[in-house]
Amino acid sequence: MLFRVDPTSTVPLGDQIAACVRRAVADGTVTSGERLPAARVLAESLGVNVHTALRGYQRLREEGLIELRRGRGAVVADGASPHRARLLDRLREAIAEARELGLTEDELLTLVRTELAAG
Repeated sequence: MLFRVDPTSTVPLGDQIAACVRRAVADGTVTSGERLPAARVLAESLGVNVHTALRGYQRLREEGLIELRRGRGAVVADGASPHRARLLDRLREAIAEARELGLTEDELLTLVRTELAAG
């Protein structure tokens, strides 16, 4: 699996790391049960702080895409589906666009609720 980050981007490095894994799950490059690089190894290879790599992994754990296990490190979760990963990626893009447009969290949630109610 190839990780790439852009230090000049406005997107935090941890989020960029999470996006790399999300895309790899979405396109089937990594599958359930597959081990990801140790955070320390990943951080060294990208030239970032280990806490930055851990932040990216923590975000993925919160999304249910990976499990963090003592002694085993980061592993793609059994329930991690390519469809879920693609949806999460699109949601992140939509949220970023909403922020660029100056929408508040409440305005964005209202839009989402309206669309959900419309069916």
